[in-house]
Amino acid sequence: MIDLLWIILLPIIIAAFSMILPIKLSKYIIVIMQICLVIIAFINFAYVRVNGIVLQSIGDWPSNVSITLRADLLATVMVLLTVILFLAMVLYNTKQKYLNNLFLFLFSVLEGLIIALFLSNDLFNVFVLIEVATVVISVLIMFKKDSQSIYDGMLYLLINVVAMSFFLLGVGMLYKALGVIDLFGIESAVSRLDSADSIILPYAFIITAVSLKAALMPLFSWLPRAHGTPSAPSVISAVLSGLYVKSGIYLFIRIQDAFASQIDTSEYFLIMGFITAVVGFILATAQKDIKLILAYGTVSQIGLIMMGLNMNHIETTWGAIYHIVNHAFFKSALFLTAGMIIDEYKTRDVYKIRGVFKRMPIVSIASIFAILGVTGAPLFNGSISKYLIAYGTSGSWAEYGLLFINLGTIIYIVKYSQMFFGLDTGIRCRSDFYRNTVVFVLGIICFIGGIFGEKSIEFLFDVKMPVDPLLYGTKAIIFIITLFIGILIYHGFLINSKFLSKLNKFELSFNEVCLTLTLFFSFTLVYLKITQ
Repeated sequence: MIDLLWIILLPIIIAAFSMILPIKLSKYIIVIMQICLVIIAFINFAYVRVNGIVLQSIGDWPSNVSITLRADLLATVMVLLTVILFLAMVLYNTKQKYLNNLFLFLFSVLEGLIIALFLSNDLFNVFVLIEVATVVISVLIMFKKDSQSIYDGMLYLLINVVAMSFFLLGVGMLYKALGVIDLFGIESAVSRLDSADSIILPYAFIITAVSLKAALMPLFSWLPRAHGTPSAPSVISAVLSGLYVKSGIYLFIRIQDAFASQIDTSEYFLIMGFITAVVGFILATAQKDIKLILAYGTVSQIGLIMMGLNMNHIETTWGAIYHIVNHAFFKSALFLTAGMIIDEYKTRDVYKIRGVFKRMPIVSIASIFAILGVTGAPLFNGSISKYLIAYGTSGSWAEYGLLFINLGTIIYIVKYSQMFFGLDTGIRCRSDFYRNTVVFVLGIICFIGGIFGEKSIEFLFDVKMPVDPLLYGTKAIIFIITLFIGILIYHGFLINSKFLSKLNKFELSFNEVCLTLTLFFSFTLVYLKITQ
């Protein structure tokens, strides 16, 4: 087992040192560092899988007093996922003109902060990490310094500062009520309470902030601006949508576990997840900007994950967790390939891009593999996680809700996929070995994660989730039928819809986001008062 603190500090220290070196040398050092981090993360994952949870207290103070790092299987898998994706992003970025020492430093700092978020067991430490990460992400969004990216970056910064004020207030109230802010300590203290009255208000504050970080309805409006801003580097969009937004879902899992003995909001968040998924795919279908299609698609997939986490069924829970991993790979692949397509065609308009398969064959294959993953096509990674999420919903409204969500996913993907086909007068583009290799590998992972989905879940999480071939085959037939229905709906009714063209302009101002944040908190608090 390698000290958990080093896997957090190493990317920050190495990146800071590389600031004084020539950029060519810095690139090599950062790549070598990323490979080392993958090895370290895998060693720690293997150790935890064999020996169980590892708790590391900084400064040898008692666990409920010191800053504590906690490595369980979920945390180590998320750390491993983080370092693998960051290695992919660094390789993808190798020949980009905007790449300099400052960008590499900020990018590596963000990696260290994300790793720390997954390992931290202290809520105040989580607050500090998110605040610093918010500043770093805002700077990265604004890195190319055009007016739109500066506006989007500042909006992201201000919205998250407001949300984390809710989080900090909740943590303070929780400390006053329980005397601890360590998640293990909170779980133990909450289980000894006679009633939930004293923790309802701090829980409402904390879960409101976490819901915004996870981009739940109606708190998701910051996400498309941050992930789809026109001039933000594609690797930033990929990291934010493929990985960083998962930190909100991860915190949701941890917070729910800590309060589970006294507070049960699974039905509430099941419904919120469904609404988020539906609104997400509707707004994705309405977009013509390919990055915004993908960004709103992320909102929809987050809703699907939240449904799986709140169905109170072991298969659906692990299906949702596996979908977190799957989404990280196929959405990273889609954002990176979208960046390459935009660079080649000099436009983000999905209606103006045609013949990508002819001009960029490797990019197209990687994109199509990722698309098959996100739609849950048989043999691809999304099919396994969606199969498990749907497991046990037979006869309930959630069964039909999941079918409706997948139909919506197929509809906006049909719109997105049009650009790969059709006539194109351009010539085949010059290939970039690093970028092509990265996106192709990510696409292949989407396929491997489906073929070996059952084995992957057992390897990563040490749980057996058997896939019934007959039931899986039935789901495959349903997918094919849904695919044809989705194609007919898009081309028959939605392709020239005036309603969708109006939704295309939907966005909330800063004041409106603050209002929705307050309303979400108020509604959550009322729900808790009525049901607990």
